[in-house]
Amino acid sequence: MSLDINKEKLIKEDKEHLWHAVSKYHKNTVPMIAKSGEGGWFTDIDGNRYFDGVSGLWCLNLGHGRREIAEAAYEQMLNLSYFPLTLSHEPAIKLSAKISELLQGSYTTFFSNSGSEANETAFKIARQYHAQNGNPGKYKFISRYRAYHGSTMGAMSATAQANRKTKYDPMAPGFIHVPAPYRYRSSFGDASDPELLAANYIEEVINWEGEETVAGVILEPFMSGGGVIVPSPQYLTRVAEICKAHNVLLIVDEVVSGFGRTGKMFGFMHSAGVEPDIITMAKGITSGYLPLSATSVKSSIYNTFKEEENDSHFRHISTFGGHPASCAVALKTIEIIERENIVKQVEQNSRDILSELHTLEQLEHVGEVRGIGYLYGIELVEDKQSKKPISDEAIANVIAKCKEKGLIIGKNGDTVPGYSNILIMAPPLSSTEEDLHFLVDTVKRCLTPLVL
Repeated sequence: MSLDINKEKLIKEDKEHLWHAVSKYHKNTVPMIAKSGEGGWFTDIDGNRYFDGVSGLWCLNLGHGRREIAEAAYEQMLNLSYFPLTLSHEPAIKLSAKISELLQGSYTTFFSNSGSEANETAFKIARQYHAQNGNPGKYKFISRYRAYHGSTMGAMSATAQANRKTKYDPMAPGFIHVPAPYRYRSSFGDASDPELLAANYIEEVINWEGEETVAGVILEPFMSGGGVIVPSPQYLTRVAEICKAHNVLLIVDEVVSGFGRTGKMFGFMHSAGVEPDIITMAKGITSGYLPLSATSVKSSIYNTFKEEENDSHFRHISTFGGHPASCAVALKTIEIIERENIVKQVEQNSRDILSELHTLEQLEHVGEVRGIGYLYGIELVEDKQSKKPISDEAIANVIAKCKEKGLIIGKNGDTVPGYSNILIMAPPLSSTEEDLHFLVDTVKRCLTPLVL
């Protein structure tokens, strides 16, 4: 009886006081309230158990209940509970050095709290870098349609998802959008290599705008929330060549794809010869246990900020960015990833288990299955000939059926008007083979047959 009373009170207080992210208001909706978690699974207050097929918000890479991660935070808080990075502390020093090691280059890292902040930081660094190199007119950024780079004003300006911007315009000036390397719905018709054309289009835009005005290109190696768009490795290699030729900084957004999700430590590592000028990361850096993000720049770029003029330093600060406990958690997370050979497991299990999702392309209403590592998207259509997206109601029904069977999956919601038709799966990287088989089998059962 006490549990029912407590539940009723929680629901009442939730409805009266808690504002849910990216959620439409429905008067009679009862929120799912999580109570506990273990591994890739969580239990709600009614005792129902679910497998988290999207790792929370793409971040719970090592699952719930890792005691050694919690203990790392606890011990750090007892030792040094807070210290600003206007000065320094040991966990931040060690983490910045570890990030350079993982990136296989000489990088200098600025810490923030979220992916949005990491990208905002990247934009400011890029503009100031060019200004201090005698190119103050280089202020524009090129990003891709369907891309998501954050919800703060600058990051949302780089985000090219119309539904995210409704009622928030005008955006910040200086952001230009170009077609994505989206083979299934190519902006270049029936071209034999639409991904190469998408890359070369970036160069055209740089030329049209004037390379003296373009500061950077920002992209995810593999688009996540925009519909899991997975270009060939050659696409990013070509974009990197273009950026280098025009003195345009390549900013790679690894917020989702970093720390093993794609079967490499970072997504850009799938492409030969790519050495990003700036790399942003968050989410998996702490496996979601505490907030932390990082903006890592080539040390050659950082050196520009070492001048002794009054305004040559980076005039940017984050109160909680690089919090000692968050850095300690990140170090422990990376230690576990390396010790348990997580990245290799992701590569292996993706090939052996999650690749089974591609068999769904035989179904009438599955237009395409796209994936890499533990990141998969299933594009649902009314029919394969027209490629017309299925309705919001139909995709919601699939998600609901999965939930009834104990599986939580997502979709590309609030992105492109009329095209929220892609199911998304991004399970924890620590998922067992049994977990992954459960995900695949459940999705198959819920899509076979799919009745519109």
